[in-house]
Amino acid sequence: MKRLKRKKQNGGVVVNGNGSFTREPGCGRKQKLAEIHQALISDPVDIETLRRAAVSKGGLLTDELRRKVWPKLLNINVYELPHKPGRDVRENHKDYNQVVLDVRRSMKRFPKGVCVWVGMPATERAVLQEQLIDIILEVLKRNTQLHYYQGYHDVAVTLLLVVGERMAIALLDTLSNYHLRDFMDPTMDSTKHILNYLMPILEQVDLELHDFMIRAEVGTIFALSWLITWYGHVLSEFKHTLRLYDFFLASHPLMPIYLAATIVLHREKEVKQTECDMAMVHHLLSRIPQDLPYELLIGQAQDLFEKYPPSLLAKRAALQSRKSRSISTFQAFQLSTLHQRPDSVLQRLTKAQGSTTSRHGLEAALPGDRGQLWRRGNRMVKMAVWGLSATLGAAVFAVAQTAMDWGPEALLQLF
Repeated sequence: MKRLKRKKQNGGVVVNGNGSFTREPGCGRKQKLAEIHQALISDPVDIETLRRAAVSKGGLLTDELRRKVWPKLLNINVYELPHKPGRDVRENHKDYNQVVLDVRRSMKRFPKGVCVWVGMPATERAVLQEQLIDIILEVLKRNTQLHYYQGYHDVAVTLLLVVGERMAIALLDTLSNYHLRDFMDPTMDSTKHILNYLMPILEQVDLELHDFMIRAEVGTIFALSWLITWYGHVLSEFKHTLRLYDFFLASHPLMPIYLAATIVLHREKEVKQTECDMAMVHHLLSRIPQDLPYELLIGQAQDLFEKYPPSLLAKRAALQSRKSRSISTFQAFQLSTLHQRPDSVLQRLTKAQGSTTSRHGLEAALPGDRGQLWRRGNRMVKMAVWGLSATLGAAVFAVAQTAMDWGPEALLQLF
């Protein structure tokens, strides 16, 4: 197995896998906070510094910073956020029943006795549920070309918990048209195409492991829920989910599949010691250990991306048959983020224009009647909606449905 290591030099400099040098943005928490603040008030916003901060050790550190940086990473003006959805968003919506079913089922199957639910009023949980449903339906209503998939709500709920209803709509809308676009086609063909990058990465790094998995005929379906939910469905601790969202929001749309490769490579010995059998290997890989060294894996995923970029992997015959919308639009999307004005300027411009589309910028992103709860950092409220996505129900249905699309032999890999 080829080992991927990042060598640190003096002054927080990192030698990347391709030999280039990158200075870590902040060797300490205070310095990192200062660099993020300076990047946010620069005119134009220093988006490259924000990306490096989101990727580097610790990510964006706090939810308060995420509410400021996530919109910049996606080129969203916080003073022009969409209005809260009206009741009409649910009328005659083709996905309404399925969305409600997924959200309700997640709630019913959430394990009893988990601490985040202790003392949480049922009315509070109900409000958060309704917001989640409305966010999803609003984005789908705005983008009729997009198709809902089971697992989409895992992404939506993470955004809702951090930034509130209105900003979550804006973020989810952009993600759905770029990073998540391949998952929102009417068929699973584009999703299969993204999964097809996994084995070529493994082949480049550890041929023995790759050949073992080929002999076991395990395929890549074990990583499906990782990919389409940005790991939000399979991680038990919300802090790990947020760390990965920082990373993915600042990275190429294929970075989640590179992270999947690093997870498999990290478990190399476990996999090779498992019986070379489809069911046994799938059972092992489909369950992510909750004590993974996430910072190490994030660094390794970056190294893999630099050493084996998508353009190199795409030369393989299996990856030539389909063009990814997420990949093809990424460069233009990145360029569009480079000329954003700082929020202080946007606020003045908004006031000068007499805009009534937003109350007070970031404050408007938070639920009006519960903004104080969010600002006080009420973790109980923040974690409540995340609990909706912590069960296996939706992912099992998504995997089973996909396996049926791919054929009976794929379905057998589930068992």
